[in-house]
Amino acid sequence: MPSPWSIGEDDTMATTKISPHTTELEFARTIDRTLVHRESLAEVFLTDSRRLDEDTYAVAAFLPRSHAYYGDHLLSPATYDPMLLLEACRQGAILGAHLHYDVPLDHKFVLTRLSIRIDRPELLRVGAKPRRMTMVVSVRRRIRDGRVTGGDYTMRLEIAGVEVGTAGIGMRFKSPEDYLAMRYRDRDGGPLRSTSVLPVQSPGTPVAPHLVGRASPENVVLLNGRAEHSGASALLRLTANHPSLFDHPQDHVPGMVLAEAARQVVHYGALEVRGLSAVKTYLTELTATFSAFGELERDITLHSSISAPVTGSADPEDGITYTAAGPGEIGSGADDSTPTPLYSVISDVDVRQTGRSICSVGCVLTGVHCR
Repeated sequence: MPSPWSIGEDDTMATTKISPHTTELEFARTIDRTLVHRESLAEVFLTDSRRLDEDTYAVAAFLPRSHAYYGDHLLSPATYDPMLLLEACRQGAILGAHLHYDVPLDHKFVLTRLSIRIDRPELLRVGAKPRRMTMVVSVRRRIRDGRVTGGDYTMRLEIAGVEVGTAGIGMRFKSPEDYLAMRYRDRDGGPLRSTSVLPVQSPGTPVAPHLVGRASPENVVLLNGRAEHSGASALLRLTANHPSLFDHPQDHVPGMVLAEAARQVVHYGALEVRGLSAVKTYLTELTATFSAFGELERDITLHSSISAPVTGSADPEDGITYTAAGPGEIGSGADDSTPTPLYSVISDVDVRQTGRSICSVGCVLTGVHCR
């Protein structure tokens, strides 16, 4: 039986065709970093985009085999981080707005929601070469006075023509003047802070990296982790000089930082309350809804509830198939037809600042079984 890691993609080719369309996407070089609002070339994961019709376009992404932030995980075997895929999707939404819908480069993009669901994690195992991912993006544009003022994006994520998951992004586009007016209203006219001057934060103890599935302390975004009756809580650690989380100066806490903090507090709670290590659990679903900006000078807290593990059988029709040989590997012999049972935990995370919720996040962790 062929391995799912080689499902017909010719890695020697510089282009690939996105199924079921015939549009060829190039992977030879990354796109202009300004089109995805990045300062560092190392943080640009997109290589091409082509318009398919008025409301649909395709995007190509190159997933690096190693990365100081997105590649820093304890999961065995090594698997591409869903947050890397989500960041590629976020960049794909920004790119589409500028390239296909003529949103000016000086406009500010306000994130309203993020979501990702991984249906085929076995196809995301890190291999001998970088993975080429394509996205088919459908967008529902918000138009006012003939201008595109926002977009709600739905994305199909494909590797070598096989759908591995879906994602969703919500964004609103603001002129510099409208953005400043909105931010000043949020702050009752007070001046905006910037991460270019490191914010003062309440003292606290960073959570040990292994408790949140990390190897490097630099990638931990939680302080004062605490297990609770059926979940966990923590304070956001504001790592404003982090080269990936804060690629350029910000006047607020980015939505991707809040999403990562939510993922980490879920891993922390899953271990401390349910005994499930991040070494053997994988984020298969995340949905985040943002209701307010995270301000830099005020503490942000996260409170998670962690469900008891739900055990079931891995049905190949569900797309998540972990066999006795391990995730993403095809075993040999009679046991091939009997999937190893899976477990999953569901978590809701409330992200709060100054007594109100600014973001709600739902996560699903799926267990990885190896024997």
